[in-house]
Amino acid sequence: MYKFLGIGAQKAGTTWLYEMLRQHPDINFPLNKEVHYWDKKYPKQKAEDYLANFQHPTLNQGEITPAYAFLPTTTIETIHYHHPELKIFYIIRNPIDRAWSSAKMALARSEMEFNEASDQWFIDHFNSKGSMLRGDYEMCLRRWSTVFAKDQILVLQFEDLQQTPDRVLSNCCHHLDINEFNSDQLCKIKVKQAIFSTSEHKLNTNLKQQLLKLYQDKINKLAYYLDIDLSDWIR
Repeated sequence: MYKFLGIGAQKAGTTWLYEMLRQHPDINFPLNKEVHYWDKKYPKQKAEDYLANFQHPTLNQGEITPAYAFLPTTTIETIHYHHPELKIFYIIRNPIDRAWSSAKMALARSEMEFNEASDQWFIDHFNSKGSMLRGDYEMCLRRWSTVFAKDQILVLQFEDLQQTPDRVLSNCCHHLDINEFNSDQLCKIKVKQAIFSTSEHKLNTNLKQQLLKLYQDKINKLAYYLDIDLSDWIR
């Protein structure tokens, strides 16, 4: 059955979450990761045709596509119409780090070397509509929360994926109302083997200040909205 959606955020550990959850015996990703149905194929492809892929009678089925985080409300309402009990996963990461990671990915996709990109190139990317939308976690959560109940949306933190992955997976299983991974399963899937790409290229002071200007206020407002301490993100 169509039970869950992972909606992002981009560059916040969604690949790790996919690799872990797909190894749970009660979870299935029939179309693998990043299907991009709701953001690119709908409504040209009928929702019924897409949802026909998620018909297993007992397995918890779903997909993870980070671009879903900022779907328009009308599309989220369509998702709710078809599956009002759907469970949502959303991973948040320091938007400064997320934007830097995203910019480096965009650089690679442009077939540019790191030393070919000026600070202004990076600043332009930071200020692009796509990057700003992906880093506006409060806006995304408020939009989804207008349609789905808040207890249907599990917000995870990137730092927890790195530091306490077992606990993250336990929370995910509770969210889906299924049995947790047992110790043997956790050992088998190598849960503590991170799937995070690293880069030798660090954020310089000028670019960091630019990102702080963009995100400091958003971080403070998000912390208030979620009632959590995000001061480390600014420090």
